[in-house]
Amino acid sequence: MSPPVRRTLRISLPILAAPLLLTLLLSVAVAGTAPTSAPPNFVIILVDDMGHAGVSCFGNPYFKTPHIDRLAAEGMRLTDFHSSGAVCSPTRAGLMTGRYQQRAGIEAVIHPVSTHAEHRRGLQKSEVTFAEQLKTVGYATGIIGKWHLGYPQNSEDYHPQNHGFDEFIGYHSGNIDFVSHVGDHMKHDWWHGRVNSPEEGYATDLINRYAVEFIDRHHDHPFCLYVPHLAIHNPVQVRGDPVQRTEQEWKRRMPANNQERIEKFRGMLLPIDEGVGQILQALQRHGIDQNTLILFFADNGPTPEAPSGNPRWRGNKGSVYEGGHKVPFIARWPGHIRPGTESAVPAITLDVMPTLLAAARAKPAPTRPLDGVDLTPVLVDGKPLRERQLFWADLSNNGVRSEAMREGPWKLVVQHPGAAPGTFENPKLELFQLSDDPSEKSNLAASQPARAAEMHRRLQAWHAETSASAPPQPGGWLASPPRVR
Repeated sequence: MSPPVRRTLRISLPILAAPLLLTLLLSVAVAGTAPTSAPPNFVIILVDDMGHAGVSCFGNPYFKTPHIDRLAAEGMRLTDFHSSGAVCSPTRAGLMTGRYQQRAGIEAVIHPVSTHAEHRRGLQKSEVTFAEQLKTVGYATGIIGKWHLGYPQNSEDYHPQNHGFDEFIGYHSGNIDFVSHVGDHMKHDWWHGRVNSPEEGYATDLINRYAVEFIDRHHDHPFCLYVPHLAIHNPVQVRGDPVQRTEQEWKRRMPANNQERIEKFRGMLLPIDEGVGQILQALQRHGIDQNTLILFFADNGPTPEAPSGNPRWRGNKGSVYEGGHKVPFIARWPGHIRPGTESAVPAITLDVMPTLLAAARAKPAPTRPLDGVDLTPVLVDGKPLRERQLFWADLSNNGVRSEAMREGPWKLVVQHPGAAPGTFENPKLELFQLSDDPSEKSNLAASQPARAAEMHRRLQAWHAETSASAPPQPGGWLASPPRVR
């Protein structure tokens, strides 16, 4: 016998209300069933060579970046975030794999000159990227912009579409002319997939356009869109500027004074800001804004031609002092990350991959344990992370090495003045207590010799361990790997 309430409803409702009755009955039938949330989409926006004060929500004193500031106002800023490298290629190798780039054998810029020791290196197919792992749980994946993890003419294995990306529009080299799209290796370098494709347009505008088109095509299922911008890397060119680089020559034009430097910086960064606004509009247009995690950060510290650094931090791009790797970071995920929040928890670009995999409920490859950690406890719950050591090691275009290690408030910096290229000879130790000396001005190595020596020992052990299993790479400064000293 039906319950009295249901019998009363059936008698009292008119025939015209049958659809409403069906809706009510279906609602009762599914009551108590936990809703299943769709996997989040991901948009990862990487700015090239932008320092800690590059955007106004991190202290840019010259101009406002309203759309990027909106990300921060509607999400969280991490104020102690770092790139894993001090230059382009190493940071990107760590970002792609969630592992220190030393494990991939990429410690230096993959150089454009064919005779350079680091030119023929690249991301080997034995590495596992976040794009590959997200594809295992049904994500569409795309990269629009800069790759810089190997020239395809050296090995087809280096192509981003061999590393989990379904779609690629962009370039392989370290930078291209914003107008002619000729790369730093003096060849045209703008590709649609595997086809070198001459196309008119200011590079940042093209990247913005194709990023939005990717969202338009994939809005109805989970996607991961990686947008590594060319700007604010040189060549220093804004919209309307002439070509600087052709396949025959490079007429490099640098700002004549500080005022022009600021204006060029503005003209190169604001198109990125516009692109952030366009991405937000596309997400809202398709009704997926609430289910999309956006991450915004830079690949290393600033260069002198784009005054985006914070004078508080020592060093620029290529330096293992704070200014070389401390960069802005913003995460926005409506309904998950509380708006207008910030955290001073130390974090690093290696953490991006485990964060994406955790949010997507995808597992890392068992053969490639991650060095980074999941940041969702920080971003979503405001919790601290377990204290850990962080490491940096840079190899310059001239083969000069420098390393750093951070443990709590302590940071060790190791320079190698006069060392043979590629070697760890002549280690010079500098020890700083960042809690009292964030500008790294007071070297405490002489007054804290035991601490400095122990941190140096751990730094040496870290480099030896991470480099031991690196895949074979062509080229290099030395015939055999150097012994860490």
